[in-house]
Amino acid sequence: MPAMMKAQTPQPDTAPSSELSLDEAIRYAISLQHKRQLDAAETLYRRVLVLAPEHPDALHYLGLLRFQRGRADEAVELLQRAIECEPEFADFHNNLGNVCTALGWVEAAADSYRKAIALDPRRADFHNNLGVLHRVTEASEAAEAEYLLAVELDPKHFRAYNNLGMLYAARDDIKAAVQYYCKSITLMPEHPDGHKLLGLAYYSTGQLAEAAEVFRQWLEQQPDDPTARHMYAACSGCDVPERADNDYIVDTFDRFAESFEEQLKVRLRYRAPELVAEALGRYLPAPAKQLDILDAGCGTGLCGPLVVPWAARLVGVDLSVGMLHRAEGKGCYDQLYRIELSEFLRMPDEAGAYDVILSADTLCYFGPLETVSAAARQALRPQGVFAFSVEDAGDTASSGHILNPHGRYAHTAPYVRDCLEGAGFQVLSIDPAVLRTEGGAPVNGLIIVTQAASQPDASVMNQCADTALPGL
Repeated sequence: MPAMMKAQTPQPDTAPSSELSLDEAIRYAISLQHKRQLDAAETLYRRVLVLAPEHPDALHYLGLLRFQRGRADEAVELLQRAIECEPEFADFHNNLGNVCTALGWVEAAADSYRKAIALDPRRADFHNNLGVLHRVTEASEAAEAEYLLAVELDPKHFRAYNNLGMLYAARDDIKAAVQYYCKSITLMPEHPDGHKLLGLAYYSTGQLAEAAEVFRQWLEQQPDDPTARHMYAACSGCDVPERADNDYIVDTFDRFAESFEEQLKVRLRYRAPELVAEALGRYLPAPAKQLDILDAGCGTGLCGPLVVPWAARLVGVDLSVGMLHRAEGKGCYDQLYRIELSEFLRMPDEAGAYDVILSADTLCYFGPLETVSAAARQALRPQGVFAFSVEDAGDTASSGHILNPHGRYAHTAPYVRDCLEGAGFQVLSIDPAVLRTEGGAPVNGLIIVTQAASQPDASVMNQCADTALPGL
């Protein structure tokens, strides 16, 4: 959905010293928005709207910005106002459709895309987006028709080829899926999606050597690409890192931020936040806004609304700027920090700062858990509770953890228990659960709830101080 902004690390910038026209101010604000300098961009859009309350471009781009910040309700209202000002501009309808799709408003999204297509029937993006909506609603044939029309209108539309590949992969026609992914890679070799999807298609059929070769060639072409490096390690078993590299996390989740919740909750039936919060709630007192809570790896903030009834203070930590902007929009976090998790937990100011730490679908990006467990213990008060999810390695990992070919780590229950007890926790429960579906198959996980001992063990404190693990 091209109108959504790609996440980038904010860099300081200053406005031009000369006075700007309204249109110049809009163009400058758009450039700031592309750089992820959202505060400065929003200030400019709002200044324009003070002078011209019905300026359609200011309304439109401010709507997209508010969506980036997780305020979908405001985004819809602003985009609708832009459409009222300029109802014949197809892009406004398309972007309203993008927002409605992310919200799961299927009928409203379909209506917006169809209006965009009626105004500009030869725009491949519009047909591709309508195809995505059809795929979400499992209307496979309708989705295929829109994707095929998109590539007919624009033979270089690599996203539509990727979408066709995913459609055929879901039908277990891997041969056709591979052909479409290869076409996408030919058209846009520097974009990661085609490479990753092609490798995962081979992985899904047990062709690990072929998957590893895809990622090896990608890494050879782009040796600095963090996703290529991580996925090659995952499929080949070569140079497996102790945890996912920061750059891989940022690259993956910044690109995913706008569509993250729709992808996980609608397509993958993602349940980790609910499962962790439900397990945690069994060991907490009645909610009365009385606890200091850390959401460790908060992402877009899916855990926040589930635990805010207990929170006197709710803090979120994540590496992805895009994810943090979405979490901000949930309106339930008191502070949000962009920092690696282990580093944050080990900060002196965070020692003994929390009654509860919860983490849904974050420790699957760590291999060894000793350091992060010790750091969590350091950040908890005596008798504090640590609840989290991991993917279940079953009996497949002799070391207790394994990097799977899909790029996430899985852990065995005995290993997790040993790590926690070694860090000074009492394990309250370890429950099996299905965290999501992927490729039509369940992803099995473990939901763990632990309680900190009365005082941290001295050896645990030393481990936190001495272990220099680059973190997430």
